[in-house]
Formats: sequence, structure tokens, C-alpha cells
Amino acid sequence: MTMDKTNRITRREAARLIGVGMAGAFWPVSASRGQTKAESSRMLMRAIPSSDEKLPAIGLGTWRVFDVDLMPDNRRQLEALLSLFVKLGGRAIDTSPMYGRAEQVIGDLTATLGIRDKVFLATKVWTRGKENGIKSMERSMALLRTKRIDLMQVHNLVDVNTHLATLREWKDEGRIRYLGITHYEAAAFGNVEKIIRSEQLDFVQINYSVMERESEERILPLARQRGVAVIVNRPFGGGDLFSRARSQPLPDWAAEFDCRSWAQFFLKWIVANSAVTCVIPATDKPRHLEDNMQGGVGRLPDPKMRQRMVEFISGL
Repeated sequence: MTMDKTNRITRREAARLIGVGMAGAFWPVSASRGQTKAESSRMLMRAIPSSDEKLPAIGLGTWRVFDVDLMPDNRRQLEALLSLFVKLGGRAIDTSPMYGRAEQVIGDLTATLGIRDKVFLATKVWTRGKENGIKSMERSMALLRTKRIDLMQVHNLVDVNTHLATLREWKDEGRIRYLGITHYEAAAFGNVEKIIRSEQLDFVQINYSVMERESEERILPLARQRGVAVIVNRPFGGGDLFSRARSQPLPDWAAEFDCRSWAQFFLKWIVANSAVTCVIPATDKPRHLEDNMQGGVGRLPDPKMRQRMVEFISGL
């Protein structure tokens, strides 16, 4: 479960403070030592350990913001958003039956735009029982207008053993490419850890942010050890991070890792952990998307700088 629960005042204030309010601007990034200018402006790619296929480090979540009835105005906005996402190097789009109309909206728009082969579609099974799970996943395929899902995940570990058995069968049959599990609360990490240890997973999706760091203790090291890709949800702490930082100017030293907004600050802190494969902030606004995508471009903070970032946010 993930979302970009940022209120408009928070983002607007942040943009005013750091000069990122111009819609459509794609900020230049300073090349770090050893990088060409082209390399320093390219989206960071991370390999999926089970296949070595690479994904861009910044993806797109759909909770709430894609749970809409498509009307002319919001259709144009969401089409522009998805077109921009692909243009800026994005691939991974994460959704779920739990997210209301999101699967249908994503299926409609990716078909209309003709971008299905350019995106990596991840969805979930969120029900109990083998047959109910199969029906749910078949419905997801129909709504997403695809015969194969790139990543199918067991949402919040609901009936996880039952569904993982089905997912292994579907992967063998080629109906899905990867399988995984998800959760969005640190309280579930004990169960998440047990499943990572006992099952052969391709992906795990968990919450992780500068203020929700519990997964650093066991989940992220274990995922690295077991060769499991990591998708991060709640990168902005459900919007709480923006509420905490909105009245503060971005620190000058953020420029040392090519950071020009609070969104980039929070995202770069996450992707600087090399165990993270992809982060999925959700938004329905192209200017916020463009800001978010820069979180995967340019230099990243080193461990010492990441600790400085934690201390700075903790002190706000």
C-alpha cells in the first residue's frame, strides 16, 4: 500500500522554498567525479536479482490517486502523467484490486497510449482461498488488458501460502514473470522475514523511509542475501515527511548529492541503499511526477550523508 498523500499546500510551499515550482522543468544535474554529463542525468537502474533484468529506481504507485472515474479532464491529466513517466525513463507501475478502480484505469490508459510494452505492471492478489485468488488475478489481467502480469504479489500476506503455490504454477506457465509479497507496516516484518527465508521469491515490497527505518535491521540485508528485489512503498511516510519539512528550507548541503526538492531528498535517501530496487511514490500530478523522477537521477548520498539526513529530519 503506497500513496503520495502530500497536501497541495505542503508541495506548493516546498516548491516555493526551493525553486522547483515551474511545471515541465527537468532540472540539470551536476556530474559527479568520473561521470559524463549524459551519465549524470540518466535514471538509476537496478537489477532484479533473480533475472538481472533492470528496472528504473523510481516507479509509480497508484493507491488513491488512480481510484477515479475517468472523465475528460482527469483522463487528459493521467494520460499526460503516464506519457511523462515513460518519457522520463519510468517503467514500474504498482497497483492492486484493493485500490478500487486503479487497475481498470491503468489498463484503459496504457492501452489508449500504446505503452503496455514500455511499462512493468505489478499488481496483487488480496483475498482468501485458492479459487478466489485465481478469479481475482484473472480479473486483474482483464482490467489491466494484458495476458501476462510482470509481477504478481500477495498483498499484505493475506493467505500467503495458498497464493504463493498458485503463483509458482502461473510463473511456470508464463502467466506471470515474477512473484512476491507485500506489506506496509513494520509490525509485519517478522512474518515477512520468515517468508523470505522459507520461500523462493523474486520481490518483496515493504515500507521504508527516512523516518520508517525498521526494514534496515533485518529485511533489507536478508533480501540482499536471498537475492530478492525490493520495492519500497510509503517513501514519504504517507505524507508525514512533507508535513514535518514544509516550513523548512532545503539545507544547502543537499546540493552535494544533486538534490533540489524535499521529494528528491526523501527518495534519494532511500535509493542510496543498494538493497532497494525500486521506489513507488504515488501521484496524479505531472509536476510532482517530474520532481519524483529526479530522485533517481544524479549523485546519491553516501552513508555519512544519509546519517546526516536522518539527524536533520529527526530534529525538525
